[in-house]
Amino acid sequence: MAATAPAPRAELRLTPVAKPVQIGDALVGAGQPVYMIAEIGINHNGDLDIARKLIDVAAEAGCQAVKFQKRTPEICVPLEQRDQIRQTPWGEMTYMEYKIRTEFGLKEYTEIARYCAERGLDWFASPWDVPSVEFLESMDVVTHKIASASVTDLELLRALAATGKPLILSTGMSTLQEIDRAVEILGTSKLVMMHATSTYPLPPEEANLRAIVTLQERYGVPVGYSGHERGLQISLAAVTLGAVTVERHITLDRTMWGSDHAASLEPAGLEHLVRDIRIIETALGDGVKRVFPGEEAPKSRLRRVTV
Repeated sequence: MAATAPAPRAELRLTPVAKPVQIGDALVGAGQPVYMIAEIGINHNGDLDIARKLIDVAAEAGCQAVKFQKRTPEICVPLEQRDQIRQTPWGEMTYMEYKIRTEFGLKEYTEIARYCAERGLDWFASPWDVPSVEFLESMDVVTHKIASASVTDLELLRALAATGKPLILSTGMSTLQEIDRAVEILGTSKLVMMHATSTYPLPPEEANLRAIVTLQERYGVPVGYSGHERGLQISLAAVTLGAVTVERHITLDRTMWGSDHAASLEPAGLEHLVRDIRIIETALGDGVKRVFPGEEAPKSRLRRVTV
């Protein structure tokens, strides 16, 4: 009777890991602490005091960065919307007047830069037009965030690529073909990509978190998660799937006036999110199967070896 051939040994396959990207003093990538971004966005409502309070919230929760949005209203506000009347906390005004009223300029961002340095935070913004890129470059931000809405704004992408800065690209409302074109312009050497779904607030059935792995495999860059959901579960699950950075909108109070507050985290929620992500990082380990010290006593009591 012929001898049975030995079963082939399992082969250990290691997925290539994208090289981390340096943002400020932090490395963002696999094997590094999750880079936590608190998006203030426009939730400051044009009030520098609110912005400072939100920076405090981010620092006290343990985030590494805060993010804003920078626009030139004369470029970004569509012509058909400019004269539309809005009811605002400052009275009735046109949409253009409202956008100008809530837009921070040099004075405000100079104070934001100073205060973030004092609190030990990186700060940057999503520029929505080329003059805003030039403005942020004059402030020497550590990186630029590309909003999902800007994935197909090739003029803006070219201006951002020309800065030579590390770039964070959100991918909400985008097809793979649109992302491919953006990556052709931006390159991959200093690129961090963010899986996102641009539904506010995000229902779980549209989160599609497995796309984190799709983006990692397709582009070979570090991939994070930008969330617009209520609650923490989806963001925490993103970390278990390999998200190297997590960005969430923050607010002092979800009932405040403004379009983004309802889908934002309040201070306690942000604190819990950062805490739980740090626990998950520890629990994920390095993937090497071993017997841990805490198992030795149960092993000596319970393990039965037979031949």
